[in-house]
Amino acid sequence: MSLILPVPDTLPAPLQSAADRLALAARSPATLRAYRTDWDAFVTWCRTQNVMPLPAQPETVAAWVASRLEQGRKAATLARGVAAVSCAHEMAGFESFSRSRIVQDALRGMRRTLGTAPSRKAPVTVAFMRHMLAAQPDTLIGLRNRALLALGFAGALRRSELVALDVEDLVLQEGGALLSIRRSKTDPDGAGQTIGILNGSTIRALDHLSAWCETAGITSGLLFRSVDRHGRVRGSLSDRSVARIIKTAAEIVGLDPERFSGHSLRAGFITSGAETGADALLIAETSRHKSLDVLRHYVRHASLLKVHAGQRFL
Repeated sequence: MSLILPVPDTLPAPLQSAADRLALAARSPATLRAYRTDWDAFVTWCRTQNVMPLPAQPETVAAWVASRLEQGRKAATLARGVAAVSCAHEMAGFESFSRSRIVQDALRGMRRTLGTAPSRKAPVTVAFMRHMLAAQPDTLIGLRNRALLALGFAGALRRSELVALDVEDLVLQEGGALLSIRRSKTDPDGAGQTIGILNGSTIRALDHLSAWCETAGITSGLLFRSVDRHGRVRGSLSDRSVARIIKTAAEIVGLDPERFSGHSLRAGFITSGAETGADALLIAETSRHKSLDVLRHYVRHASLLKVHAGQRFL
């Protein structure tokens, strides 16, 4: 006679906690920060409506989407909010809203109302970049910002990649350097990617980096660091700081800072490459796009008037 033990409905607490940590680790730090913000917003809204946030009813989540839509939130923000609420429910052992018809109908209605075209920020093209670099003061903060802007542009880097760079990630070569990117949005498992950085004669990213590191006394560890108001080099920069640096640099040269974002350096390299006729595959070697479909948008936009079907008869 064999003894069959009953299977418990839930995992023991230590195992469940470990499983939850792994589930959270599958998401990027930026996503988790956004999820926490969205979840806090949802809880606050539920309290004002005197309804239960956890577990929430599908009708509650749909009503929250509708209220945020009235506040002028973007489609991507609304969809991310629902994902955050679903994640919180899954972590707490409740059913998510991924299959809820009521919630999915609310999201579809939102997309029909707002449209699905992404709101794209302006790229910092090479012409803008030259002015931004020239306008930076010769202070410690100015040297850092100049180096950050130039390297972000020359490497088509994301803001999260910029703030994670160490001095050891850059290996100088004749005419440029090899830059190792240990982890990125498209490489969440940390396999690592290496790109080439040209110093060039216009942007001179490596020259600006050398000036920053030498003045700041940085020989190892984090490449870009915060600087306090007394000119003392401190700890790490946040990826939001990169966005602020870009916006401020744009404003200094007379551009509308609201048109630019942390993505503008990366978009600027790709757009500038497309405008000068660089091969898409060569651009992708630096930008590390896995799919050329995304890259094709930039190339097509830059070529709309240069290569036109009506060029010979209009």
